[in-house]
Amino acid sequence: MSRPIFEVIALTAQDARAAEAGGADRLELVTDMAADGLTPSVEDFAKIRAAVDLPLRVMLRIQDGFAPGGPDELLARAAELRAEGADEFVFGFLDADGAVDLAATRALAEAVAGCRWTFHRALDHSADRAAVRAAVGALPGLDTFLTSGAPEGVDAGREVITAELARAGEPGYRQRILIGGGLRAEHVPGLRAAGFDAFHVGGAVRVGGWDSPVDRAKVAEWRALIDAPAPTEA
Repeated sequence: MSRPIFEVIALTAQDARAAEAGGADRLELVTDMAADGLTPSVEDFAKIRAAVDLPLRVMLRIQDGFAPGGPDELLARAAELRAEGADEFVFGFLDADGAVDLAATRALAEAVAGCRWTFHRALDHSADRAAVRAAVGALPGLDTFLTSGAPEGVDAGREVITAELARAGEPGYRQRILIGGGLRAEHVPGLRAAGFDAFHVGGAVRVGGWDSPVDRAKVAEWRALIDAPAPTEA
């Protein structure tokens, strides 16, 4: 069995190198964490791409919240990043009622056709998770849902994501669950025992929050924790 996936948020080439050295499998690239992560510049993407050999999933999000903002701008940013070599992405949009904005999400999925992508934590803020999954589950390239199960994080959402994992293979539930959002080290053994095999962190691998860079030693600690043999649930 392959080892679990460990994804780390990187804002800079320095972050990326530390995450790679510590044992991350993949990076999510963003900027402006004050807005919970927006699309990085093409220049920043290029610097990070040159710095590491890891797969890079690039956020496509141009404003705080889960509305798509300017669809034309999103499509233009996606085209620029693809031209620079980006081939994995992160996106997903909701309307004012908390339903999936399928038109915007589909348009972006079609614009990055041939690329793999993650539907991010808009799922956790939606009015109906099952409806979101049903609506987007067959979109081309979607292979992952980043979720904690609830807006408040893993503590509140564990039962939700556990129930979703039990439906793996059903329409809308064929994608990998990547656990992120309020994830702490003490959650990992129980989540591994439950069968989860993909984890996503950002602030947890920084010494002083988002104003400090990714710390290689912290990444390595998480890597070891995630790779430890999964305990057997009682």
